[in-house]
Amino acid sequence: MKSLIQLLSKFDPATGQIAGAAATSRYLSDLGSCFLDTAAYQSALQAGNPLVYSVASVALGSGDGDLHYGLGKIMPGRVGSEYYMTKGHFHAWREAAELYIGLAGEGVMLLEEEVSGSTQVVPLRPCQTVYVPGHTAHRTINVGSVPLTYLGVYPAKAGHDYGAIARRNFSKVLIDRNGQPVLLDRSAAVRS
Repeated sequence: MKSLIQLLSKFDPATGQIAGAAATSRYLSDLGSCFLDTAAYQSALQAGNPLVYSVASVALGSGDGDLHYGLGKIMPGRVGSEYYMTKGHFHAWREAAELYIGLAGEGVMLLEEEVSGSTQVVPLRPCQTVYVPGHTAHRTINVGSVPLTYLGVYPAKAGHDYGAIARRNFSKVLIDRNGQPVLLDRSAAVRS
């Protein structure tokens, strides 16, 4: 039986911290390959290297029935017309699904099925859940004016494959057009 300290965690959606959990911070300089508009990215980077997002993770156990979870916090902001976002990933164990639970802010999940390439944008807001099926790349995007915080719960053996996204990125990009998020084909967005 796990101890009470392992069974109970206290998290703060305002700070994006889980008591006693390790956190990973991603700054603008860590996300160059994510943004389509390289000129806007270079300009934003010259103005500073702000924190874009952080994830505090709890990983207790590695058995087939164990779960891991993370508390993500994405700051509001844009690079050109693209919203701040996570790197996005597949799970290393492709069959693994994940459940996201919105806590604060206004965001979306960009979901791209690995084989068919079909893409969906699903809202992620407080008191809403987003189910990410296996074999699906997922990226979280803050489309609001305040930090977006959420919990992600996934199988312990899921792992993260960031490399596949780093090599090819998502086929679609979410941009701001007249104050509204608009999904475009990456190739079409280059021309617009």
